[in-house]
Amino acid sequence: MSAATTVMQAVLGLLLSGGGLLKLTLPYTKYSNLRHVDWAKEFKPAHIRVLGVLEMSGGVGLAAPLYFHSSMMLAPLAAVGVALYMAGAIAIHLRRSEYLEIAGILLFFLAPALFVAYGNLFG
Repeated sequence: MSAATTVMQAVLGLLLSGGGLLKLTLPYTKYSNLRHVDWAKEFKPAHIRVLGVLEMSGGVGLAAPLYFHSSMMLAPLAAVGVALYMAGAIAIHLRRSEYLEIAGILLFFLAPALFVAYGNLFG
């Protein structure tokens, strides 16, 4: 595994775990009133919790192989799952005409997730 893939995998795992932790720990009203999270008002509190669980799962799935080398196949699977999750997020932001958020998702989550998946499978 290359150093770039490893670094990107670690950073992506931390970012996803942090975002998932926010969704799981903050009350719905407080989370939905955060800056750049207006989309959350379209979802029920239980849906936000499920999204938090998905993000935490992706983050842990990306970070665990860095510590437990017996689970190396988990990283590309988690990265593909994160990419699919982010594709859904892009669809939500497209519907809301939030193009700046789409660019952020593409640059900081979707492209690195695909890079990690490719790097772990074929690199």
